[in-house]
Amino acid sequence: MDLIESVKAILAVGPDRWRMLTGAVDPALLERAPAPGEWSALNVLQHLIDVEPVFTSRVVAIQAGQPFPGFDQDAGAEVGRPVADVSALIDRWAALRERGLAVLATVQPDDLVRTAVHAELGEVTLANLLNEWGGHDLMHMVQAEEAIMQPFIAGVGPWRGYFAAHEARGSR
Repeated sequence: MDLIESVKAILAVGPDRWRMLTGAVDPALLERAPAPGEWSALNVLQHLIDVEPVFTSRVVAIQAGQPFPGFDQDAGAEVGRPVADVSALIDRWAALRERGLAVLATVQPDDLVRTAVHAELGEVTLANLLNEWGGHDLMHMVQAEEAIMQPFIAGVGPWRGYFAAHEARGSR
């Protein structure tokens, strides 16, 4: 697997996947938390806006061999704010993502072994960070889809067992 190209591909399709998902479902499903204390699909999207500049700055920090701080996802500026226009929210994230992809375009294969110190995790490589970035993007897409999935799971009757891996804790 070519890590750099694979991560670029995953990151590049993210905004379009969100546009398709949010355009296809009832807006109430986007705002519905899957269980108390968990993020709705809309909260997940807001988190992606909060964290996108963090990934970009971390790539730059590792390329320079500079330490960088941890990230408190609960201290984000976006998560939980009222959203009037989901499409505009995706557009904001897409613009941030374009900046991230521009920074990612500067990464060369030899850079993957570069290291820097994460304030909480210790020494990390650029390869570690790129794997985290791609995995993070995919994980949160799954999280958003699982949040939207909950009312459907509740109505499947005898098929419910097939959804056990996707059922939110506390939703039964």
